[in-house]
Amino acid sequence: MKPIYVQISEWLENEILNESISADEKIYSQYQLAEMFNVNPATAGKGINLLADDNVLYKKRGLGMFVAADARKIILGKRKSSKLHSLVTELAQEAIQLQVEEEELVTMIRDMHQRIKEEQS
Repeated sequence: MKPIYVQISEWLENEILNESISADEKIYSQYQLAEMFNVNPATAGKGINLLADDNVLYKKRGLGMFVAADARKIILGKRKSSKLHSLVTELAQEAIQLQVEEEELVTMIRDMHQRIKEEQS
């Protein structure tokens, strides 16, 4: 299981990706997040700092933390490079063990991708 501060950071990322929180909008304070997640404010602050370190959030002195203009782009890039790479690696290893040929795997991925896009439309 992921540490709570990472879960908080990922929750905020999802809020940004879903556009529940927009660029240049103030995010929840560490105290609000601590109350929402029932954790110590320092833990919530650590989650916020992860995003600040990635330039997803920026601080306005005396006002709080705000979403950077290119936050969605940063999050998408980060997730593509880490999460998708991990998933694709696991998928490729499993396909090799199951003796699924490369073209068959590519076709399966392409078909599923198209189906999900159609369902979301």
